Amino acid sequence: MASRGWRRPLASLPALALALLLLAVAAAAAGSPDRTAPSRPPLVLPLTLSYPNASRVASSRSRRGLAEGGHPSARMRLHDDLLTNGYYTTRLYIGTPPQEFALIVDSGSTVTYVPCASCEQCGNHQDPRFQPDLSSTYSPVKCNVDCNCDSDKSQCTYERQYAEMSSSSGVLGEDIVSFGTESELKPQRAVFGCENSETGDLFSQHADGIMGLGRGQLSIMDQLVDKGVISDSFSMCYGGMDIGGGAMVLGAMPAPRDMVYTHSNAVRSPYYNIELKEIHVAGKPLRVDPRIFDGKHGTVLDSGTTYAYLPEQAFVAFKDAVTSKVHPLKKIRGPDPNYKDICFAGAGRNVSQLSEVFPKVDMVFGNGQKLSLSPENYLFRHSKVEGAYCLGVFQNGKDPTTLLGESLYVIPL
Repeated sequence: MASRGWRRPLASLPALALALLLLAVAAAAAGSPDRTAPSRPPLVLPLTLSYPNASRVASSRSRRGLAEGGHPSARMRLHDDLLTNGYYTTRLYIGTPPQEFALIVDSGSTVTYVPCASCEQCGNHQDPRFQPDLSSTYSPVKCNVDCNCDSDKSQCTYERQYAEMSSSSGVLGEDIVSFGTESELKPQRAVFGCENSETGDLFSQHADGIMGLGRGQLSIMDQLVDKGVISDSFSMCYGGMDIGGGAMVLGAMPAPRDMVYTHSNAVRSPYYNIELKEIHVAGKPLRVDPRIFDGKHGTVLDSGTTYAYLPEQAFVAFKDAVTSKVHPLKKIRGPDPNYKDICFAGAGRNVSQLSEVFPKVDMVFGNGQKLSLSPENYLFRHSKVEGAYCLGVFQNGKDPTTLLGESLYVIPL
C-alpha cells in the first residue's frame, strides 16, 4: 500500500452502528508509556444501534451502553502510522495454538478476515497465512439459510468490496480468538473470514487483514457483546505524527473529565454519523451554508479511512482559509504526481512547532460543543521535501458526504 494511505469514499462503508469512543486516556488504559496528556478534551461519540432485523433491535435494548460496568475489556496496542502505512493495526491471535495476525482496525468494516492457507489470490503479508488444519479448535461455519454458501453448499462464505477497487472474499470459520497479554478479556470463540481471494490495496498492503469494528452479525464487536462478555463500546487512541502506534480498548472504560460529546442520529443513517455544524479556521467560521455538512449521509467517521474528505464547497473554503494564514510559507507540489496535493515548504522539522505557522481548526457540533484540532490533525508530512507538510483534507469528489478519517483522531503526544 502506498504511503498515501486509504482514500476510501463513503460508498465503500458497510453498515455500522452504536459506539465509537475516542479517548485520549485509552493509551494509559492499554498500558502505553506515560506521556503528557493533551490539552484538549477527547471526542466521544455515543451512537444508537440501528438494525434492519427487528428482533436484533429488541435484544439490543437490554444493553447498558457506554456507562455499563462489570465486564472485562480487551486492551490492545496499536501499531504502524499514517505516513508510512496509511493505517493502524493491532495484533489478533486465532486458533489453538494461537496464530498471530496484524489487522487494520476499521470501524467501516463489519467482518474480520485473514488470508487462508488455501488462498490462491492473496498477497505477501506480514505474517504466515492462517492454517485451519493446525488449529485443534477450528470449525467451518456450515451452510445455512442465513448465509451465502460455497459451490459445494457446505460452508458459509463472505465477500466485501470497496470503492477504491479492492475486495476480499472467502469462507467463514469459527475459532478461539485471543486479544494479547494486556487484555483482561479471556479468549473467546468468534466467527471470522478465511480469505481465498483479495484484490487492490488489500492484496498489496503489508498488514495481514482487517479487524472489522462496525456493526453486523459478523462484527467482532457484535459477537463479543452478544455473548455478554464486554460492554457495547470501544475506544481508540492514535499516536502523533512522529510517534505512531497507540491503544485500543474493546469494552467500557472510565470517561475522563471535561469530555466533549456529540451524538448520532441512528434513524437517519446506519453509519457512525455525527452532527457537524461548522468548521472554524483561526477562529473564523468557513463561509459556507452549515447544511453542507448534512448532505447525503451527513458527516461520517471511519477509522479505515486515512484522511478527511469534504464536499466541494466546504473543501475550497477550507483550503483557501488555511492558505491565507500561511503566506510566509512556499507552496510546492505534493510527493505523488498522481494527486493534486496542497503542500507548503519552510515549516520546519519540529512537529510541536507547527502551530506557530499553521492555524488552529475547530469543529463545532450541533450541541454547540467544540473540538479543537492542532495542525498535526489536518496535515501530513511531505515524504520528499524536508520540513514540508501537506493538507490531509481533500475534496470528496462530487459526493456531498463529509467523511472524517483517522488522521483527525490522532492525539499529539
